[in-house]
Amino acid sequence: MAAQRGKDLLLKIMDDQNQPVTVAGLRSRQIILNTETVDTTDSDSTGRWRELLAGSGTRRAALSGSGIFKDSASDALIRQIFFDGAIRDWQIVIPDFVTLSGAFQITSLQFSGEHNREVLFEITLESAGVVMATEI
Repeated sequence: MAAQRGKDLLLKIMDDQNQPVTVAGLRSRQIILNTETVDTTDSDSTGRWRELLAGSGTRRAALSGSGIFKDSASDALIRQIFFDGAIRDWQIVIPDFVTLSGAFQITSLQFSGEHNREVLFEITLESAGVVMATEI
């Protein structure tokens, strides 16, 4: 992957017509892809080295970021999804690299601000189903 500008990473939610809509300007963000392991080590394992079962375990994707909402409609939509505990389809776009698409739930939504600055939000999304990676 070539060097990328952090500001180009986009967070989109699928609208009622299943079209991706950018909802926020994220100033900082982090994507985490994890797989739990299944340990199959036993007394016959060579040199007592740990052995793992390939292709097993639970996979998960998470995104956390902070920034400002695109507009008041995006702010209202995100808050409503959070309070409903809804699982929605999202896209995480890393330009010139990959788009991650799948069902995610908002697990954290925080607001902060200083008296002479804009209100910022922080959001965490956790995968709630299959996440597909499509190369751009």
